[in-house]
Amino acid sequence: MMSSTILTVLLWATALSSGLIAGVYFAFSGFIMKAFNKLDATQSIIAMNSINETIIRSWFMPLFFGSSIISVILIILSIIYWTERGAELILITGGTYFIGMFICTVLFNVPLNVSLEKLTPDSTNNKQIWSHYFKTWTSFNHLRIVSSLVTCILCVWLLSNY
Repeated sequence: MMSSTILTVLLWATALSSGLIAGVYFAFSGFIMKAFNKLDATQSIIAMNSINETIIRSWFMPLFFGSSIISVILIILSIIYWTERGAELILITGGTYFIGMFICTVLFNVPLNVSLEKLTPDSTNNKQIWSHYFKTWTSFNHLRIVSSLVTCILCVWLLSNY
């Protein structure tokens, strides 16, 4: 039988980390990307590249990877203890975060960031490239917000009901 203390710690860690991640992503969609989009395309590209370079050396990365690892642990535990009460919801919680936040980031947002990083201030079509980047990156970021927020809500619900 899975220890309720271990599960409680994992759910609290997931609730807090997914809530923090949702807030970071919300800031990007809510105002950072909109502010960048008001700049000249070349300035927007430079600013976003600066953020992308800075974020990989920040406290965001341990939070990003740590929360992703915990979501995988929740998935594994839900499968191991499948017959126990709440296992299905724990699987949904871990899966929502891992797929909607981590996989989305790896498959969509990071490749867009990598392609943006290759541009120079004198690259041709910066305006068109930024426009495509802004729309596509922000759309996938919305998915990351929703996935992270749903995960946080599910964790709180699980903590209060199990």
